[in-house]
Amino acid sequence: HVQLVESGGGSVEAGGSLTLSCVASGDIYRRYCMSWFRQSPGNEREEVVSMHSDGPTTYTDSVKGRFTVSEDVDRRTLYLQMNSLKPEDTAMYYCAVGRPLSNMDWACPDLREYRFWGQGTQVTVS
Repeated sequence: HVQLVESGGGSVEAGGSLTLSCVASGDIYRRYCMSWFRQSPGNEREEVVSMHSDGPTTYTDSVKGRFTVSEDVDRRTLYLQMNSLKPEDTAMYYCAVGRPLSNMDWACPDLREYRFWGQGTQVTVS
């Protein structure tokens, strides 16, 4: 079982920056994806960035060049550095861990195959 705890959200003005953190505890699979998602009221949850443990990192187009994901393996923490924030970035941000990946899986799974979720951290851009 994996537990995820996000932090770092807040309210900022457009153009500002925030760094979100997600601390993982418990046993994570040998191969997996760990990703950031977001959801705003009335909208479906969308993937912001996905990190494959052995493969690529993929950003959604709307955040490319503004958001950067990084990982501190020793601290088991995933970060999301968000720069040049826009009002449309306002959402609840979640980190999540997907299902175990086989040696043939080089892409991260669909949202529905993410098994463990944090409680979320709110980001508001005005």
